[in-house]
Amino acid sequence: MLSMAEEYTAPCEKKKLKMGALPSLWAILLLFLFLLCPATSSLRSRQSGSTKFRHQEVVARHGVVATDDGRCSRIGIHALREGGHAVDAAVAASLCLGVVSPASSGIGGGAFMLIRLAGGEVQAYDMRETAPMQASENMYDGNATLQASGSLSIAVPGELAGLYKAWKQHGRLPWERLVRPAEKLARRGFKISRYLRMQMEKTQSGILADEGLRNVFTSNGELLQPGDICYNKKLADTLRTVSKGVEAFYNGPIGFNLVRDIHKLGGMLTIEDLRRYKVRVREPIITNILGYKIIGMPPPSSGGASMILILNILAQYGVPEGISGPLGFHRLIESLKHAFAVRMRLGDPDFVDVAQVVSDMISPKICTGVEENHS
Repeated sequence: MLSMAEEYTAPCEKKKLKMGALPSLWAILLLFLFLLCPATSSLRSRQSGSTKFRHQEVVARHGVVATDDGRCSRIGIHALREGGHAVDAAVAASLCLGVVSPASSGIGGGAFMLIRLAGGEVQAYDMRETAPMQASENMYDGNATLQASGSLSIAVPGELAGLYKAWKQHGRLPWERLVRPAEKLARRGFKISRYLRMQMEKTQSGILADEGLRNVFTSNGELLQPGDICYNKKLADTLRTVSKGVEAFYNGPIGFNLVRDIHKLGGMLTIEDLRRYKVRVREPIITNILGYKIIGMPPPSSGGASMILILNILAQYGVPEGISGPLGFHRLIESLKHAFAVRMRLGDPDFVDVAQVVSDMISPKICTGVEENHS
């Protein structure tokens, strides 16, 4: 979450033609349930057997920035302290994550951004990737792995266009100022985190098979270790160029080079795809649950509707007694399973009508029958 009563959903790079996954849904639900349930023991640091529990609490009067990497959170805070808007902080922090956590985020992918202004206005920026114009319904027939890896899995990147559009509407600091910290990290080097190392291990064969990735993430034929310094100078050069504006990415030298490299690998992305990319500003999903106003990202994200469905299911049992203990965990797991099943009926509203599906998912009435099955 970011400051000034404005909220931001951190971007995650995804493949095209798929509904948005729910990588942060567990964290959101646990935070919400924590707010609802009174503490049963001290939240101070304590030792219990061999397990150490640490509670961290941050109190701030004017702004908070939270990302999954402290380096990026600090970059966002610096933007706020210089008089920046929450969107300024979000842009700077997001670009940083694309450098230090490239397996989860980056300018080659897409994102969603949810904003609540101090006056109460809410906006949902859909900067998700889109399929190239040459894509077809049956292009993966016979080889499902092509959906997840390889040149045919590459969609039209939207993150950079979306961040720029949000900044143009709300930003206070210069765009170049927001891009600069990420460029410096990529050029001067950053330490490999344990999380990034874990992602590198999962994709080791792909890294070793690709010259560009080898040059960034290996040394002497071995993957870099946590704490090793990683340099990504080509990304730094790209960030320096787009710090003057994103035109170079969508209709300039960066875009032309990107298309050329993808075509060499058999991909179908064209410069016309990049030129035609449009960021959508959609109406967020808004509802009230247990006295809290919940604002969620609408489709093509499935996260907002799914989270509201889960919370409505859990609310039927009573809080906190109905969601506590082993039975509470059982109900939470079953609620997640149900939401993941229902979300398969969602889709991209630019191509399919999902209004009734969303209406059903956010309605407490749909939860009545579900409650009986989860008891």
